[in-house]
Amino acid sequence: MTSTRIQISIASGTADGVIARPSNEKAGVVVVQEWWGLVPHIEDVVRRFARHGFVALAPDLYHGKSTVDAEEASHLMQGLDWGRAIGEIAAAVDHLRSKEGCTRVGIAGFCMGGALAILGATAAKVDAYAAFYGFPPKGAADLSKVTAPGVIFFGEHEANFSVPDAKSFAEEQTKNGVATSLHVYPGASHAFFNDTRPAVYHEASAHDAWRRTLAHFARHLQG
Repeated sequence: MTSTRIQISIASGTADGVIARPSNEKAGVVVVQEWWGLVPHIEDVVRRFARHGFVALAPDLYHGKSTVDAEEASHLMQGLDWGRAIGEIAAAVDHLRSKEGCTRVGIAGFCMGGALAILGATAAKVDAYAAFYGFPPKGAADLSKVTAPGVIFFGEHEANFSVPDAKSFAEEQTKNGVATSLHVYPGASHAFFNDTRPAVYHEASAHDAWRRTLAHFARHLQG
C-alpha cells in the first residue's frame, strides 16, 4: 500500500496532506499528527489504515514543518493555531466525503492529535473517533457537542494530559447515550504506540489499542 501527497481545500486556500486509497472502499479516516508534525510514523499509520480498507488522509497541520527534536516540537505545538487546525481537520473530513466518496468518516489522533481528534469531532460530522494519549484541556470546547462514539487510550504513566478528565468525559458521554470507552494500559507511558521511539514504545499496549481501534472503526465506519 502506497501513500501520496495531496492538496485539500481549506478556508484560506489549500493545504497539503498525505492520503492512501484502497480500492473500492467508502469508509474514511482522518489521521491527526503528533506534535512532531507529519512525520514518517504518521504516514505509516495512514498506510496501515488503508491496508485495512480505509481511505486514510493526514492533513499537514504544520504546513511543511516537522522535527525530531522535542524542544522544537514543543515550539511548533505552542505556535499552532488550534482553531485553524480544527477547521483543517473538518476540511479533511469534508474532502473524504465530497472528493473521495466516503459515506462514513472517522478521526484518529495521537498525542496533540488525540486532543485534536476529539475537538475535531465537535466541529465536523464524524461517525467515530479514536484518541491516543491526548485529551483537550478544560474549556477548549463544548465537548457535549461530540455525538460520535469514541475510544480513548492512555498509558498508566501518562504525564502530558489529564487521564481523570478523559475518564469523566467518557463516563458522561456513555451516560448520555454516546458510547465512549477509556483504556489505560499498565506499564505504558505517553506515546506508547509510536514504534519509531524505542524508549516509549510498548508493544503489547500498541497492538491492543490498534486492535480495538480497527474493531471500533469497522463497526461504525464499515458497517
